Formats: sequence, C-alpha cells, structure tokens
Amino acid sequence: MTSSTGERTYDIVLVGATGFVGRLTAAHLRDHAPEGVRIAIAGRSRAKLDAVAAELGGAAGTWPRLLIDVSDPAACADLAGSTHVVVTTVGPYALYGRALVKECALAGTHYADLTGEVLFARDSAEAFHDVARRSGARIVHSCGFDSIPSDLGVLETARVAAAEGAGELTDTVLFVRSLKGGLSGGTIASMRQQTIAASESVEDRRAINDTYGLSPDRAAEPTRADRARVTTATTTAPRRRRLKAIGSRLPVRRTEDGHWTGPFVMATYNTRVVRRSNALLGWRYGRAFRYHEVTDYGSRLASPFLAAGTTLGLLGVVGGLSFGPTRALLDRVLPEPGEGPSEQSRTNGRFRMEVVATTTSGARYATTVAAKADPGYSGTAIMLGQSALCLASDDVPGDGGVLTPAVALDGLLVERLRDHDFTIETRRLD
Repeated sequence: MTSSTGERTYDIVLVGATGFVGRLTAAHLRDHAPEGVRIAIAGRSRAKLDAVAAELGGAAGTWPRLLIDVSDPAACADLAGSTHVVVTTVGPYALYGRALVKECALAGTHYADLTGEVLFARDSAEAFHDVARRSGARIVHSCGFDSIPSDLGVLETARVAAAEGAGELTDTVLFVRSLKGGLSGGTIASMRQQTIAASESVEDRRAINDTYGLSPDRAAEPTRADRARVTTATTTAPRRRRLKAIGSRLPVRRTEDGHWTGPFVMATYNTRVVRRSNALLGWRYGRAFRYHEVTDYGSRLASPFLAAGTTLGLLGVVGGLSFGPTRALLDRVLPEPGEGPSEQSRTNGRFRMEVVATTTSGARYATTVAAKADPGYSGTAIMLGQSALCLASDDVPGDGGVLTPAVALDGLLVERLRDHDFTIETRRLD
C-alpha cells in the first residue's frame, strides 16, 4: 500500500476506462480483483462511463464513476489524494500524463501506465523521481507489452544465473520468436507524437537516440570501452560466440544458428527500460551487461525476404510519421486511439519471446516469456491489471521513485502473471 497516512476512498482508480484497452483492463479487474478491493473508473464523459459500467456488468456495474480532465492539475491532485493506486491508459502520455504523475508523486500514490515514450519517461524520471522517493509513491511506467516481457525476462535471467553461481550477464538478446496481434491505436498515437517531437527538436532527437537515455545516473553508466574490458577479462566463453550473441548493427542479419533477424518495433524503448532497471538495481545484471532486441524470422528460404520487407515497412512508417503530408496519409489507415480488433482476433492473439544471455562465467541461459493473448490488447490488459493489483495489495519491498516494472514489482508480478497462464521460465543452455 501507499506510504501516505490517512484513509483513502479507493484502492484503485482506472483512468481511461472508456478507451479500448481501458475497457479490457476494467474487465480484467472485474474478474480477478479480490473481494474488498475498492475500484473506481474515471474519464471525461459520464455518459461513456455509465455505458462501460453497464456493458461490463457484475461488480463493475456498481463501481463509482469519476469525472476527470487529466490536463487539470487540481483535478489530478484530488484524484491522487483519493486512492492508493492510479492506473491510466490515457495517451499519448507526453500530452496527457504529466499532471497525473506529478500529483501521484506528491501524494504518495502509486501509479501505473502503458507508456512507450522515451521523452515522457525521461521527463517523468528527471522531474519526479526524488519527489516520489520521498513520498513513497511508486511511479511505474510501461506496465504492458511495453515493457514487461523484456523487463521481467531479463530480471528472471539474471536472478537464476546469480542463484546458480553463474555470474552476471554480459551479451543479452531478446528474440521475438512469434507474435500474433496488433499494435493498439494508443501505441500508434504515442509513436506519432514522439516522431513529431524528434523531427522538431535536435535535443529531443538526441535523447531518443541515447541508448542510456533513461538511466538514473547517465555519467555512471559504463562506456563501450569499459564493457569490452570487463567482458574480455571475465568471460571464458569463446570470442566467436560472444560476438554472435551481441550481433551486428545491420538491420537484417543471419545468426549463428541460421535464423534471420530484423528490428523489433519496440526495441528502441524496451532496451532503455531494461538498462534503467539495471542501474536502479545497482547494476545487478552486471557492468558488462549489453542488451538489444530483434525479431526472429526463422530459417526458411523466404525468411530473409520477410525480414527485409518488414524492416523496410517499419522504416517507411517511422519516416512517414516524421513529415506532415505523409503523416496525414498514414493517419487514414493506422488505428486511432480507442480502436481495437474483434474479440475473436484477440482470442487468437499470442506472443513468445526469448531472452538469451551469456554470463561472466561463460554459462548461457534462455528465458521464455509467452502468453496466449493478444500482446497489445488482452495481454496488455492482464499485465496492467495485475500491476495495479500488485501495487494495491502486495507487500512490495523497496523505496518509491520513478521505477520500472522489474524494480517496482519484482518477482511478485512474475508470480501473478504465471497465475494467469503466462509462461516465464529460465533454463540453462549448456
């Protein structure tokens, strides 16, 4: 629970419950929140909140409905003071998230969101980390497909390696082995907003391109020379394996086992979250920890063409969002916030990711993170809903601050997700 003294009216307030992912999260809380957890839903329209409550039915039909304009600091302060946990699906967060984060940090109220925006997460950490640490608030960004599979996957890999005396992590790669489902309209909107910011500001562009841009102590991060020196001194694995593990900078390449890989659309953000986790944990993963993410296209004859075609398409979308005329064209075909796939499509969704790491002793580990759920919709609703329940109900160790899922929720969230049919398993490869 929050460290703030005084009675709160609610345990969890879900802001943005009338949006597509918000409704899915509300449905998850309706079905899985323990009896006695006091939940309210919040949004701008009373009529829409009433419609969502009626649609959900059950316990959700009696949840209080709160009106809020998230751009109003006074309204955000009132909301933060009324609850132990605020959960928000209202993005882009650079436009609609700052006031809510600030007031939660001041009030000692835990907070969780779905952001995948480097600039917003950086601004939040720089402005409110110390405030939240003093109040005891856990401000936890990226509690959905961005970036829980990455963050918890690396956390578990490091935990098992350390428990078995295998040392710290060095070359670590997340492979997206399979993925069926779509990016939500909110994710697209966040990509659009950040791309616009990068095209208009050199400073923002540099921040986005900084691989340690979310570090709590940028000056303390190891340089490339530092990481190379530690790896050379402590790793007994063959040099060829180490270089293959970390990969090259080519967007499409063939791995040692014959698989073709290409960029992962969320890697730019996820990798920075994982590196922030390492720093916040006192570099528990290792000073020589090197991390990136790729999509695995397999070893079929068509694999290199599929990898190249998808890469070109991804570059085209990012480039198109950078310019006004092409952005207007893409806006006609890309999903809008509040839109989402049919229930049948969500039911058929799934994802399987694998973190493969080498340690300072030369051992190799692989951690599978998978679920039979649409990653951007039903899967994200489970991850966000369980993050909220973990903050509201579990005795989570550690201090407040602007944290990552791995740091704020640790193994408690791992166990919660396993209880909801997520696979999070680590095995030694050699």
